[in-house]
Parts: sequence; C-alpha cells; structure tokens
Amino acid sequence: MRRERLSVVANEQVGPYALLRVTRGGVDPGVPGQFFMLEAPGRLLPRPMSLCLAPRGELAFLIDAIGPGTAALCELECGEAIHVLGPLGNGFDLDLERPLLVGGGIGIAPLPYLSKALGRPPAVLGFRSDRHAEAADLVPNSQACVEPTLVTQLIPPGMDVLACGPEPMLQSVRALAPSTLFQLPGAEPNNFRMVAALTNRLPCFQLELGREVARVPESLRAFMKRLSSRWDKSDSV
Repeated sequence: MRRERLSVVANEQVGPYALLRVTRGGVDPGVPGQFFMLEAPGRLLPRPMSLCLAPRGELAFLIDAIGPGTAALCELECGEAIHVLGPLGNGFDLDLERPLLVGGGIGIAPLPYLSKALGRPPAVLGFRSDRHAEAADLVPNSQACVEPTLVTQLIPPGMDVLACGPEPMLQSVRALAPSTLFQLPGAEPNNFRMVAALTNRLPCFQLELGREVARVPESLRAFMKRLSSRWDKSDSV
C-alpha cells in the first residue's frame, strides 16, 4: 500500500462514465478486485474506486458522477494531479476452472483488469440504457444486455461466476446457485473452493409458489413431502 500524488494522463468519456487515467508512479496496481482511495479536488474525504485497467505506467478508474466528489474526479483535466492511496482490500480468487465475469452498471469497473488477469474469459454485462452499455467495450469477450432484459438471463449453468454490480443483481446471481457458483471480491480463496466443490455435488430444486399467498403453505408442504420421499429412496440404495 502506498500514497502518492499522481498526474492525470487523460479523462475520457465512456458513455455516461469517465475513464480517469493517471500515471502509476510507484503505486502497485495490486490484484483484480482491490480498490484505491482517490482524493477528489476540494473534497474532504477520498472516494474508493476499483482499478479498471493497468496499462504500462498507468492506473485507470471508471467513475460515475453521482455526487460532488465523483463529479470533481470526472472533471479533472490532463496535467492536474491527485493523491491516490492503495491498493486496499482483498481481490478475486483467480484459481478457477470455468470463469464467467458478470457485471451490472458501474459495477463492471473492476472487470477489464480482471479479464486480462484471467486470459479474457466470457463476460455478461447488464445496463439500464444503450448509452450506459457503451462501457461494455472495455471488457473483452463480453455480451451486453439492456433493461428490461436482465443479465441473469445470460448466465449459463455450471460456470464459476465472478460478479460485481448493484445489490439486487447480486442477489439474483446468488439465487442461481448451486448450478452457478458465485464469488465477490474478497472471498477467502480456500473457503470459496471448498464451497464450490460441495455445491457442485448438491441437487438443485425449483419451487413454484404461485401468486396466491393462501396457497403458499400448501405448496411448501407438498415440496417437503417430495423432498423427504427422495431422501428416503436415496438412503435405501
């Protein structure tokens, strides 16, 4: 971890986002999924940003101007300088057999760097509009969708998913397990591999509860009865 004042190389528009590129100096880019604290001009508190790209001699951050601090970072011009601290936090576990990158909106920020580290695996990305989807060009070998299509509709079964995006999207990705494995940045590698090995051996069930609340208990009882019957047959084998 190192704090250094770095010069802005470029501030490029990518759809509604800004790709802020600064000189690397003596700062280590770290591993995909780690983040840096960027001190925005005129703001007291620094802003945490995932590293998007790490070309030779540079660090690049994809930023969405959602407040005064991020807006100030998006307005930086070539030649200006900011303090950068990092890398911080834990990154993704890269020891995977069938990686699939899944991102939503500004959550795709760490995926270009991650893609390079993993050798350009397939990626599926979701956005709210065509303009936001312009950022998909940053992620090699990616397939993008725009609302109302959901990114979870593009996820094939049996993949090792590395995901970053808004919480509703992450909850939906989790709901696909165990047929799909899921990893957030910072997941402890050994624990992830152990859970992955276990979930690959578990059966997967789909339960339809319907739209009538009064019938939900009946549906649950019927499901548990079928499940119990399945276990009894398994024990007798």
